[in-house]
Amino acid sequence: MNTQQHPLANPDVQAGPDVRSRQAPLRAAYRSDPASAVVTDLAWTGGEGDLANPMLGRVHLGSHAVSHLDYGVHHAIGGTHEAPVPGDLLCAALAACQESSLRMVASVLGVRLLQLGVTARGHVDVRGTLGDPLVPVAFQSFEVSVRLRAAPDTHPQRLRQLLRAAERSCVVLQTLRSAVPVVVEFDAPVIPDNIHQGANP
Repeated sequence: MNTQQHPLANPDVQAGPDVRSRQAPLRAAYRSDPASAVVTDLAWTGGEGDLANPMLGRVHLGSHAVSHLDYGVHHAIGGTHEAPVPGDLLCAALAACQESSLRMVASVLGVRLLQLGVTARGHVDVRGTLGDPLVPVAFQSFEVSVRLRAAPDTHPQRLRQLLRAAERSCVVLQTLRSAVPVVVEFDAPVIPDNIHQGANP
């Protein structure tokens, strides 16, 4: 294993897991077997609660450590907004991914973080989801605000490298910036038309 220190690493930063040593064998494994680098994240719903009530549901998430969140429907489309809405969850994924990228890269570079906060906002014109054919059914834009304070002895070059690398390596951010294929499959048996035709009014 190559134990050579990164040229911008700070040897005095010892707090937290050693990200570099944890990633080194993974990088080697992925070079020899690229297919092993493909992982699958996961979230699912199970139709819990009253299916006649469209205002509140629950989503489970986690391919390993599993948790769940209740979700609501935005008041802008007639919902009651009793819980975070799906757009909030998307913003949460973006903020969490950007912060985790900053933390991981900071650990690799030996940057001691004193403060870190990430806010993600998504802007959407809801007329599209309400059926207006002239408005796309999509978020029109996102913005991410990062507040980061590093230790006073952090070299400016190291800090710039941290910011560049953390932005580049944020999977959710880069996914939103690019078009990726999404396949939707419905398992919903359809009643044949002839049954409807023969049914009593």
